[in-house]
Amino acid sequence: MLHIYTSGEISGFTTILVNMAETEHHSGSSPEDDTPPIPVCQNFMVPKKEISMFPDMGKWKRSQAYADYMGFILTLNEGVKGKKLTCEYKVSETIEKLLVLLGTLDRWIDETPPEDQPSRFGNKAYRTWYAKLDQEAEGLVAAVIPEDKAAAAPEIAVYLKEAVGNSTRIDYGTGHEAAFAIFLCCLCKIGALRVDDQLAIIFKVFDRYLVVMRKLQKTYRMEPAGSQGVWGLDDFQFLPFIWGSSQFVDHPTLEPKHFVDEKVVNENHHDYMFLECIKFINEMKTGPFAEHSNQLWNISAVPTWSKVNQGLIRMYKAECLEKFPVIQHFKFGSLISIQPVKP
Repeated sequence: MLHIYTSGEISGFTTILVNMAETEHHSGSSPEDDTPPIPVCQNFMVPKKEISMFPDMGKWKRSQAYADYMGFILTLNEGVKGKKLTCEYKVSETIEKLLVLLGTLDRWIDETPPEDQPSRFGNKAYRTWYAKLDQEAEGLVAAVIPEDKAAAAPEIAVYLKEAVGNSTRIDYGTGHEAAFAIFLCCLCKIGALRVDDQLAIIFKVFDRYLVVMRKLQKTYRMEPAGSQGVWGLDDFQFLPFIWGSSQFVDHPTLEPKHFVDEKVVNENHHDYMFLECIKFINEMKTGPFAEHSNQLWNISAVPTWSKVNQGLIRMYKAECLEKFPVIQHFKFGSLISIQPVKP
């Protein structure tokens, strides 16, 4: 059974992948030939917003959605601990299909060059690119999921569309990133992704997603959504810092203080998601690192990667999952339910 990393604060949540692991362990069957172990409501629905006022935040914190989301994040966090991006792991058919999907999004960027416009930021060609996704999302999802779960495509496609930024504001932030994690969580809940897909979910699919998002951000000069500027962890991402710091736990030589060394970053970024993020920051920003990325600079002073990882999980909860401006945009359906956790 997989060990759950709770960060000392989170307990009693439902973990999608762990439940799957327990079921497979007891049944003795292979992941490919057993039925999806988690009972899923077949009455799929198009997700909608449920958090409209600040007092609704309590409903979110008590919801099955919150428990499932944190369980998913923390289980993957445990799964990648001490492992390199270049390590060996299983790549299933569903993972391959997800990579094809992300490759399609990437190709559409090439086919939709930025427009000439007076404004430096928020290139309007992004809206043309997004309109293509809006039109094709259900078909893209249907090509990934099992045929007997085709009815789930409209529900899951909403999270894919939410995961690439906002077409009105032409911005991107941690809420959009969370939507992609929810998209992947939904694929686990319907049995399309399995417990032995864990490493590939992060090292193949999420890493490829980050490449596409960085290309979107650069090509269309997207604004950071709700950025805290120099006091935020990063303009656009958060999850790769959590999972990336877990990769470094118990590393024999590289300590947190080393990630501000550009030579270390350039030599090791192919193996570590955290360093890929730092490399992108170094490419996009000028001036002293301590000035343009103060929070990360402070993190480099933490003595161990384990403490960095725990601190980032607490920070993610406080700065993203407990912030009304972020959560008000979340959408809930049958797979990611606003209903309270059952006792």
